[in-house]
Amino acid sequence: MNLEEKIMAEMKEAMKAKDEALLRGLRAIKAEIIKAKTEPGANGQISAEAELKLLQKLVKQRKDSLEIYQQQNRADLATKEWEEITVIEKFLPQQLSPEALKAAVQQIISTVGATSAAEMGKVMGVASKQLAGQADGKAIAACVKELLQ
Repeated sequence: MNLEEKIMAEMKEAMKAKDEALLRGLRAIKAEIIKAKTEPGANGQISAEAELKLLQKLVKQRKDSLEIYQQQNRADLATKEWEEITVIEKFLPQQLSPEALKAAVQQIISTVGATSAAEMGKVMGVASKQLAGQADGKAIAACVKELLQ
């Protein structure tokens, strides 16, 4: 069962349960999937890797909006963003804990043989590919920077 089929099945259940927050999040995912499938060169298909990136992008957008709403004391809008984040994150792989992320990055650094902050780009290239979907890019970069100092 691909992501689109899972989303459609969950949408039916959310409609029956009249769960507006869940439905809003699922509709956002479905809209992005449709947009990705209709892009030039997509041929009506979307790979699992593209689905993962799409979900990460949606979460990042909502987290950015959440931060802005919190700064502006808009609790009503912040709550909606948080609800959508929780819905979208259900479809992402389990995120690494800070300790597990640090251990994984340490392993990558030793594999690559990096010894200074000047080699951060080399480490980030490998880490971004290996940890895709398991950790946020900002968290990976912060961890790499910390370990290479």
